[in-house]
Amino acid sequence: MLPITNYETYHDGQIIFEEGSHGDWLYEIDSGSVELSKKFKGINVVIEILQSGDIFGELAFIARVPRTATARAIGETTIGIIDRNFLDEEYNKLSQYFQSILKTLALRLEKTTKALMDIKIDKTAL
Repeated sequence: MLPITNYETYHDGQIIFEEGSHGDWLYEIDSGSVELSKKFKGINVVIEILQSGDIFGELAFIARVPRTATARAIGETTIGIIDRNFLDEEYNKLSQYFQSILKTLALRLEKTTKALMDIKIDKTAL
């Protein structure tokens, strides 16, 4: 089980973080659901709906990039903020090579999500 520093409760529709914002905390959903969405060509596209036990915010932590999506609470949602010191200690135990591989994977995931968004938007326009 991951160490949680504190818990925050969000109401339905409340933004947890915005796409493009800075921050590299990771979160675990304790209860409720979280919608991850991305603005693409002026359209808000839902990427995924996360449930209790899911972790999110990993791309910003691993790749050190701005948030790649907006996280919004669905219903009453409680999330745990994963201890940043723990994450840094665990990540820094990895070799520089493995850290580089994880960063490459995270950035590739970001590119793939953008490419899939193109396809999804084009498909809904038909």
